[in-house]
Amino acid sequence: MYSRRSRATRFGAASLALLAATAIALAGCATDEFGNRRPLTETEAGVAIGSAAGAAAGALLGSRSADAGKGALIGVVGGAIAGGLVGNYMERQRRDFERVLADEIARGDIRVEALPEDRLLVSMTSSTAFDVDSTTIKPGFYSTLDKISAVVNKYGKTRLDIAGHTDNTGSEAYNQDLSERRAAAVQSYLLADQVIPQRLTSEGYGELRPVATNDTEYGRTLNRRVDITITPIVSQTS
Repeated sequence: MYSRRSRATRFGAASLALLAATAIALAGCATDEFGNRRPLTETEAGVAIGSAAGAAAGALLGSRSADAGKGALIGVVGGAIAGGLVGNYMERQRRDFERVLADEIARGDIRVEALPEDRLLVSMTSSTAFDVDSTTIKPGFYSTLDKISAVVNKYGKTRLDIAGHTDNTGSEAYNQDLSERRAAAVQSYLLADQVIPQRLTSEGYGELRPVATNDTEYGRTLNRRVDITITPIVSQTS
């Protein structure tokens, strides 16, 4: 058996293979309103094969059309959320995060916040997730990430943008690299927890986006973080 750490590393290295494997798997499953998998009916099976081909074509045309990538993502998650249902869908998701992460929120390890445009923010302090100058997730934080993955997989009609941030201690180049690798470590862990690869992106911002002053240790602690911004995948209304 692989350890949780080795699983995350393996999934990070194999993310490109997972992209292809997920597209193939779509031909044999569908999703309910939360994005959970269920067997296809015979009629849906025929539609799914055509949809998978269309999604692949849309991805290839991404450089020509800004909507192609979104169209492929909608196909991967089994359809977008109807506009009128988005608010309720994301509010239920927020309440689930607050319920399962109640202990972490009480300790100050995790912050869950509703953002404009029906988005959610799940923010974790790097001091609880990583050792100093390390990009290896602490084993003690695995259970927290597993809770996040469980909610994310329940509400599958969203995309997740993972962003790493640092304080201004050290060089700008070092902080940029550290933030990128920490964001990628969280992404790899979520992949290992079966979050669909196409839903995930990761990026590092180094010291460029502080949320507090870097003049105090407390402020620097707040700035050392990994944020997950969760955005609903909404159907076109035009």
